[in-house]
Amino acid sequence: MTSLADKVIVTIAPTGGFLTKEHTPYVPTQPQEIADDVARCVDAGASVAALHARRPDDLATCSAEIYRDINDRVRQLRDVVINNSTGGGVTGDLLRVRDDGSRVIDWEARWQGLDGGADTCTLDAITAYVTAPDGTEVLMDTPTQKAIALAAAMLERGIKPEWEAFSPTHLAREVSMLTALGFDTPPFNVNLVLGLDSSFQNALAYTPANLHFMVDALPEGSVFNVSISGPDQMRGLTHALTLGAHVRVGIEDNAFLRPGEPTENVRFVENIVEIMARLGLEPATPSEAREILGLPTRKADAHVE
Repeated sequence: MTSLADKVIVTIAPTGGFLTKEHTPYVPTQPQEIADDVARCVDAGASVAALHARRPDDLATCSAEIYRDINDRVRQLRDVVINNSTGGGVTGDLLRVRDDGSRVIDWEARWQGLDGGADTCTLDAITAYVTAPDGTEVLMDTPTQKAIALAAAMLERGIKPEWEAFSPTHLAREVSMLTALGFDTPPFNVNLVLGLDSSFQNALAYTPANLHFMVDALPEGSVFNVSISGPDQMRGLTHALTLGAHVRVGIEDNAFLRPGEPTENVRFVENIVEIMARLGLEPATPSEAREILGLPTRKADAHVE
């Protein structure tokens, strides 16, 4: 019998806040499309769905109404741990242009993502310029007091944070500080994000040394997931598995399983599950994922077709 120590949480990130169908025909953007895609990925071994929302025009939003619609549709099809983004994207409802012409990710729009009924939400305590797909720079502005307010709002709503870290400084300051203030209890669900160095200021590229550095900087009591964007994804995630990581795949992080060949989300899940099998590892079920992450047990009300 396989123990939880040999179980890996596979997260599917099907949509993200950047790519459109002009980039890849396989990115799901509308609620039923996302739900159907997640169901296929759960059947292939995913147990967490990291969801971004889009407006009907496919631009980014953190609308609680749209998130709730997506989440309800997903749960009608499959039992899965649902994570909603509070970063959102750099277009649509998330983009605000200041009087001086500078562009920022709208704080109030990000906040709406907390009220979609997710099991977990991303907590990005990050301040950085983000390069949008059109080449413009957009400021993601999260000073300490805003990070505290976001963490407090999650605690009030009973939402367990997924702490995103793009560099060791996020682990050493924001994550360590906010957990020490009591906004979360172990296990701390930490997502180590590598490979976004071309679009996020101060983010790290994936290299074996960078991944080890990030893992060594994790706060005590952390359960960690690794997300790697770009062509090094599968090589890096295989490395991460040998370090005891859980892993995330999907079009949000990388649209191509092979260079120049757009790929469906389910194929990314199938591929990482095959790699795990060669390492003697198995995908965690949604109930096992909840146990590993310290989430409440949820009575599955999924309808299996």
